[in-house]
Amino acid sequence: MSPIDAGDSALPARPDGRAPAEDGRRRWLVLAVIATAQLMVVLDGTVINIALPSAQAALHFTNADRQWIITGYALAFGSLLLLGGKLGDLFGRKTTFVIGLAGFAVASAVGGASISFGMLVTARVCQGVFGALLSPAGLSLLTTTFPDKKDRGVAFGIYGAIVGSGSAVGMILGGVLTEYFSWRWCLYINLVFAAAGITGGMLLLRRERPAHRPRLDLPGTLAVSAAMFALVYGFSNADTNGWHAPSTWGFLASGVVLLASFVLLQAKVANPLLPLRILRDRNRAGAYLAVFLMMAGGAGVFLFLTYYLQETLHYSAVSTGLSYLPMLATAMFAAIYSNLRLLPRFGPRPLVTLGMLLAAAGMVWLTRITPESGYAATLLGPLLVTGAGTGMATAPSTNTATFRLPTADAGVGSALANTQQQIGQSIGTALLNTLAVAATTHYLLTDHGAAGAAAIALASVHGYTTAFWWAAAILAAGAVVCALLFRGGPLEAAGGPENADAAILEAEIGSAIPN
Repeated sequence: MSPIDAGDSALPARPDGRAPAEDGRRRWLVLAVIATAQLMVVLDGTVINIALPSAQAALHFTNADRQWIITGYALAFGSLLLLGGKLGDLFGRKTTFVIGLAGFAVASAVGGASISFGMLVTARVCQGVFGALLSPAGLSLLTTTFPDKKDRGVAFGIYGAIVGSGSAVGMILGGVLTEYFSWRWCLYINLVFAAAGITGGMLLLRRERPAHRPRLDLPGTLAVSAAMFALVYGFSNADTNGWHAPSTWGFLASGVVLLASFVLLQAKVANPLLPLRILRDRNRAGAYLAVFLMMAGGAGVFLFLTYYLQETLHYSAVSTGLSYLPMLATAMFAAIYSNLRLLPRFGPRPLVTLGMLLAAAGMVWLTRITPESGYAATLLGPLLVTGAGTGMATAPSTNTATFRLPTADAGVGSALANTQQQIGQSIGTALLNTLAVAATTHYLLTDHGAAGAAAIALASVHGYTTAFWWAAAILAAGAVVCALLFRGGPLEAAGGPENADAAILEAEIGSAIPN
């Protein structure tokens, strides 16, 4: 295996694709390191949410400014993911992984010690920058570390469960840290994750320099980074200023134009940032789309249920976080089982389609909530169903997105999967929140025979249920699209047509694969 194909894999693969017992044990330690780093990145998108009121009281920033604590992270992370993935391919995945972890830790320490709003926002932006380095590097390392089909199913099942339920972990952790310690510990806790990841990465990952290092596609990098920034900013801005504001539709239109320009550039340059050959396979293209739609439709669960539990049912921060545990457990079980047992037999099409339909059914079930609903009677069932659907759709999609991906493209291919997660969640959050606010406002302006606090509670619940209906529609439409786009049957085994395609693509980029 040449250096560029190995990237920075933890262990060299044997000719038969299987590992000796000692190497096999080390692979699972590598998985633990990657999972720890990915959990830190995913939960950091939500762990600060519950801490925002305390941070606002301590640093005295306005309600209008507080969105930037979340948006700053999302903007940097979403706009730089493809660049981060490409840097991993060019300079080595171990290097970018460890640098990303170290930078994330430093940014978290600065954020936790913030004495002003500007300092906190800057730290969050820096977290996003270094997250864009380590997240695709971790996924591409996972791709090259687990060539064996069975082990890969387990590894991607665990990874998919983390991606699908990391937001819930962030809610739980944020609630505990805020209530019993300080909002600052929602940032300081990253030092623990980063220290474990850096130590494990230095001990277990092997640094190998790429044999061929093409020039970075600077025009493509600028175009796609600006496009991702414009799209994420535009949808985030819709949350506060509405869809009619020039700052919303102007950025969204610019993002679409820049994205189209990026695609045209990638078809012409010699060393593209995103080789379009990655998208030629129907299953891989379908997997990227599935991740995007799953995240867009699933964004409503955590956003609206958190407000419903705390503001309508008056749950504490800790109780709110713990309420997501059944969903977390179900998502993890469904992700591992579907990847390990079902994906090799049936392929991604039935799993992703059924997963999205289950998640959509969970959303429809959630529309039954009222201001007096009980957790066990009204919320537990839909959370279990939604968790099962999320795990069944997300894990096989992530696995399929990187299956038989030429390893020289593993970093940018992994980054594209992460980009779909981030952009999907940003778009879903902005869209569903706008619809919920409009429904709430309309309800308050209409006489429903209630007044005061009762009317506000009813209006809020109406807004939440409206968002759940739209989320169900997005997920149901995603199920139909994925059923049509994915190929039927299992993924091709080693030596099959897809593997042959990969060999051809490796030849295109000048990579050799000696033993």
